[in-house]
Amino acid sequence: MATMGSNRRFSIESKNPSFPSVAFLWPALAAEQAREFAAAIAKEFAKLAGGSEPQQPGVEPEWTTRNEVTLELESVRLRDFSTSPDGVATLVCAPFALHGATIADFAPRHSLVAALQGAGVQRILVTDWRSATATMRFLSIDNYLADLNVLVDQLGTKVDLVGLCQGGWLALVFAARFPAKVRKLVLAGAPIDIEAGDCALTRLARGTPTSLFREFVEVGEGRVLGQHSLEFWGPRAEEREAIHRVLQVPDHVASALLRQLEARFLDWYAWTVDLPGVYFLQVVEQVYKENRLATGRFVALGQCVDLTKVSCPIYLLAAHDDDLVAPGQVFATARLVGTASQDIQQAIAPCPHLALFMGRATLTQIWPRIARWLAQPATMVKGAA
Repeated sequence: MATMGSNRRFSIESKNPSFPSVAFLWPALAAEQAREFAAAIAKEFAKLAGGSEPQQPGVEPEWTTRNEVTLELESVRLRDFSTSPDGVATLVCAPFALHGATIADFAPRHSLVAALQGAGVQRILVTDWRSATATMRFLSIDNYLADLNVLVDQLGTKVDLVGLCQGGWLALVFAARFPAKVRKLVLAGAPIDIEAGDCALTRLARGTPTSLFREFVEVGEGRVLGQHSLEFWGPRAEEREAIHRVLQVPDHVASALLRQLEARFLDWYAWTVDLPGVYFLQVVEQVYKENRLATGRFVALGQCVDLTKVSCPIYLLAAHDDDLVAPGQVFATARLVGTASQDIQQAIAPCPHLALFMGRATLTQIWPRIARWLAQPATMVKGAA
């Protein structure tokens, strides 16, 4: 496996066979079968353990839309993209996984934040989760949930909470733990009931022994280092068509602007965040292996989470071609919560996972519909299209 240096960038033309052909996943998959993955990862542990801490390539991705940091905690920055201080706050709970929160504001015409703004949402904020330092290695799910609670309280009133991917299950837990603080809830590509659908990531989590995940944390001295993850699970430099499917741009267009967009995506993908080992192992074991959230056994801030306490209107969005989160894992939310069926909207986008948040077609066709749904009073959403 190649070592990622400080100036490393993926070449679009490269066909390095040491990387798997399955690209752009969280985490990207080294093998379709867990047994093959376990064998491959075991061979690499010695290399990681003997090397120095990997360096980040390039520079941290920039935010596309103008914003300001209005609150900064150990684990997260609250970024405010609002064009007006009035109205209900829409808080986007970004994923805390391999990549940074700029997934919600990737590039012009590929920004979820801009899509919501363009459809009339004026008060938008995003959780910008901070890469874990060595002193943060013991942070748990409870720490992140508590800090999310601080952010919501900072906004002063009930919020509309938009959970993306890994930020989705955290948003649902928050809504169940603090139901009086959430007016509406959007879950996009969020793994809620792992048993309700099958996908590559689910098979990997089920089939890989917990001991291997723990060893991965030990190699990072209590953290899961993002660059280690990228070396294990990151893609070979995939052909342009794969990037185009994520960004939903035409394959046949050959222009300087498109090449810049491809390069921007590769730079974004190469930049990673580090995760606290405690948090990472809790997610693996409790969310994926034991499916505690869907089975009523998930404990958050000292209380067992009861999803039936979530009664606010909900919008569920899934990707049809998703190897990370099967659509059934998202849509199962409808039968787990206390929200009336007529107050639950569902949509499935014809795209892969990342295109839910970065794809031009998804952002221009589906997210404006969600924005209009958010704009309706909570008492008038029944039967909304």
